[in-house]
Amino acid sequence: MMGKTSGTMIPSLPARMKQVMPLVDLLILAAEESAKSARAAYKERKRPRRGATVRPGPETPLWNELVVAAREQLAGYGDKARLARILGVPRQRVHQYLRAASACPDAERTLLLLAWVQARRSGRDLL
Repeated sequence: MMGKTSGTMIPSLPARMKQVMPLVDLLILAAEESAKSARAAYKERKRPRRGATVRPGPETPLWNELVVAAREQLAGYGDKARLARILGVPRQRVHQYLRAASACPDAERTLLLLAWVQARRSGRDLL
């Protein structure tokens, strides 16, 4: 005679073993739940650590608006090179900040960029 427990076929068990089978089923369910919660906790650990570098994207709406404002001011020939001189970075880095969206400047350069945008909007240039 074959007994059926947890969806698997097992040979006939002694009476004492049959008494423990409900406990085994509960242990299996508990192990499955524990594995689910461990997977969820692992996914949560993938979040950036406190103080980690912020990357441009949907999570940086203020930076995105500053980029749009700066792009509007970069219409003339050589504007990007002049901005790079003001920020003290290579022109390619300005491209990464404003076009490629692959980098964000540090705090000081961000404030310089903000001041540059404000000065350009009022008709002045910082250099």
